[in-house]
Amino acid sequence: MAVMAMAAALRGPGGRFRWRTQATAGGVRGSARGAAAGRQDYNLLVIGGGSGGLACAKEAAQLGMKVAVVDYVEPSPRGTRWGLGGTCVNVGCIPKKLIHQAALLGGMIRDAPHYGWDVAQPVLHDWRKMAEAVQNYVKSLNWGHRVQLQDRKVKYFNIKASFVNEHTICGVTKGGKETLLSAEHIVIATGGRPRYPTHIEGALEYGITSDDIFWLKESPGKTLVVGASYVALECAGFLTGLGLDTTVMMRSIPLRGFDQQMSSLVTAYMASQGTRFLKHCTPSRVQKLPDGQLQVTWEDLTSGKENMGTFSTVLWAIGRIPETRSLNLENAGINTNPNSQKILVDAQEATSVPHIYAIGDVAEGRPELTPTAIMAGKLLARRLYGQSLDVMDYSNVPTTVFTPLEYGCVGLSEEEAMARHGEEHVEVYHAYYKPLEFTVAERDASQCYIKAGPCVQPRGPVSSQAGS
Repeated sequence: MAVMAMAAALRGPGGRFRWRTQATAGGVRGSARGAAAGRQDYNLLVIGGGSGGLACAKEAAQLGMKVAVVDYVEPSPRGTRWGLGGTCVNVGCIPKKLIHQAALLGGMIRDAPHYGWDVAQPVLHDWRKMAEAVQNYVKSLNWGHRVQLQDRKVKYFNIKASFVNEHTICGVTKGGKETLLSAEHIVIATGGRPRYPTHIEGALEYGITSDDIFWLKESPGKTLVVGASYVALECAGFLTGLGLDTTVMMRSIPLRGFDQQMSSLVTAYMASQGTRFLKHCTPSRVQKLPDGQLQVTWEDLTSGKENMGTFSTVLWAIGRIPETRSLNLENAGINTNPNSQKILVDAQEATSVPHIYAIGDVAEGRPELTPTAIMAGKLLARRLYGQSLDVMDYSNVPTTVFTPLEYGCVGLSEEEAMARHGEEHVEVYHAYYKPLEFTVAERDASQCYIKAGPCVQPRGPVSSQAGS
């Protein structure tokens, strides 16, 4: 490729790179100005236009730095694509919360007669109308992010980036045009994408993921959600709430990593609202029938028997993988965890290359949460350019699972607290309660529960907390 030839030409004696980029007839763009002085194109180059990357870029620009953001969305296997803003804006928190709200409204309509509203039942839901409204709002956020970057004089490149070396990236446009960009500091904030079980016949050809569900124009109809992650349960919850026949297939436990007593209450409430659960089952094949329906074959791990069912949609929600594979991290000497493929970072968010950083879901050991990525990005920019010493504190970060019965937690789960401190040093305080809005409508509140568990040490003060 022209870029690779240029990269070789830019190397001086002994293979040492002379930092510069230049324009060529082959269509590679860059800046040759200041090459002799060894200047970079930018003070900061951010790879990834999600919540963390944008926050870092805007903060650095506000501190007077010359900043660029490169972002490119690889279409999903189903061909779904979206604009600037990352997972949260396009295929995560924002559309998820809006559709969750749509589902909750359905429950409120059923409650309405108890509060004096004369509402004819049943009330039907229009997926197309909801989807159009949600998608239009997301597109407005895409545009808003573009405007914010422009207002702060952050240069935006819609290109797919990969490292040439530790100070330079090569970006390729959708049309194949190549660009070389260099920077003093580089931040990787590429996030992750849903994992497909490619070992299952038909999984890739006929299934969808959270990358697609929020951009469907038509109702998914009868849906099988495979997985027991928070993404799986949130999607299954709002699909049931919108009146769709929904089944969750789970191999082991729900909400791994969360307090399991609380997780069981979440799934029990979902079951009471109509979501079906196939527990200890794994799919083995997805076939498309002549009428367009999907026939799923699965194994019951308890009995060893094989079963089949027919669905309109199969949604895979079995975890996420970091967007690191196409970055050519080895060209810059950036180390990753060989198992997770996430980038190894220290407390300062620095990678194995001191001037290259990673924040958000792509970084090893970080919570996959938008607010933490945003704060980490801002704090990093302030440390680099604002004389700050503040680092991100990732301990005791609260989070919420937006299932039909919403579950909020902070601190250690009961299991983690006992593993860390020993069962004899953990006291758990708990209570069932009935939310006020459940009373008049006579809703079942048997899964409404609160639990707190300070860890009691044999000597000294309390050092940690578990709470759900």
